[in-house]
Amino acid sequence: MGEKRSGPYFCGIDAAMDVVGGKWKALILWELDTHGVRRTGELRRGLPGVSEKMLIQQLRELEEDGIVSREIYREVPPRVEYRLTASGVALNRALEPLGSWGRARIDRIGADRVHPVTA
Repeated sequence: MGEKRSGPYFCGIDAAMDVVGGKWKALILWELDTHGVRRTGELRRGLPGVSEKMLIQQLRELEEDGIVSREIYREVPPRVEYRLTASGVALNRALEPLGSWGRARIDRIGADRVHPVTA
């Protein structure tokens, strides 16, 4: 796994953005918050446009940061499930005001919304 990110940071927002930075991490958090436990394939279907390589990389970083947990079931074929940790749930709660601001911006500028694929 990669080198653990641990600062130094200028402020709390800097430290938080280190965890959720990038296009896919916030969307992974949203997907897990909305649907609970998800398998890798379910996450890929719920996040159109993410490559498997990018999804796995982002999930590993979120796991290293204690935001998601991964459970591997020793089955044939192996089953891997991801879920938010308590820290991940708290992070999602902290991001809710940002999501509200973003939804208001979508409405204000008349932007289209992506409708995720439901399984």
